[in-house]
Amino acid sequence: MGRMLEALLRLQMVERQLAEVRNRLRTRSAAVEAQQNRLQEYIDEHEALHQSVLERQKDADSIELQLNEWAEQISHLRTSLNSTKTNKEYAAILTQINTLKADNSKLEDKGLKLIGEVDEVRTEREEAKKRIAEGEAALEEIKRTSSEEVTRLEGMLAEFEAKRAAAAADVPPAELDVFDRIASLRAGDGMAPIEIHGKKPPHEYICGGCYMSIAAEHANALRTRDELRFCDSCGRILYLEEMAGGGEGPPEASERAPQQKA
Repeated sequence: MGRMLEALLRLQMVERQLAEVRNRLRTRSAAVEAQQNRLQEYIDEHEALHQSVLERQKDADSIELQLNEWAEQISHLRTSLNSTKTNKEYAAILTQINTLKADNSKLEDKGLKLIGEVDEVRTEREEAKKRIAEGEAALEEIKRTSSEEVTRLEGMLAEFEAKRAAAAADVPPAELDVFDRIASLRAGDGMAPIEIHGKKPPHEYICGGCYMSIAAEHANALRTRDELRFCDSCGRILYLEEMAGGGEGPPEASERAPQQKA
């Protein structure tokens, strides 16, 4: 393998390590953000339950006020019964009292139901409050452990970035630009080996990045020339794995390449 492709392979190794560290940093940040979102959900839930308690309590207070007013009316009407002069007047007042008592009974049932609901929602609100406390503790723990891990990963990142700069210095600028473009699209995985399948011709040539068939001419060219060859499917820069490992590999690939897979 030529010097340019060897330099690219060294760069690829560092680029993969960089991509892994960056991914782990993103994962740590995502863990903190996820817990913050979860905690906000608990806070929103608690606030909604609190408002529900206030609304139900307001309705219960309104019912209690109405019941007190009706009780005063009934008491007043009962007093009026003693001063009635005719049976008709007596019957009319008695009807009013009975109507108010019936309405009063219905409203009392509604009030009791509301009071029960208030107690239930208050219990739920307390549970939500506990979840907030637990969520806050979990967030602090995640922040603490994440901070330690982020510090460690940032140190690794600086180390690999320095190694990348050194490796990139060995790659010609034009080829480096091509590699950087492909690697940026594939999480640092800008190169792929040519896998050669079959013990004897016709061999099958496979891109080790996307596992699609590639033309035999790519392997032929890379055996003799230090140049960039690209997978027609994924666009990665190809290299011969046998040459990277120092092996002999199959004989010259002069046979017709297999048809590319869909």
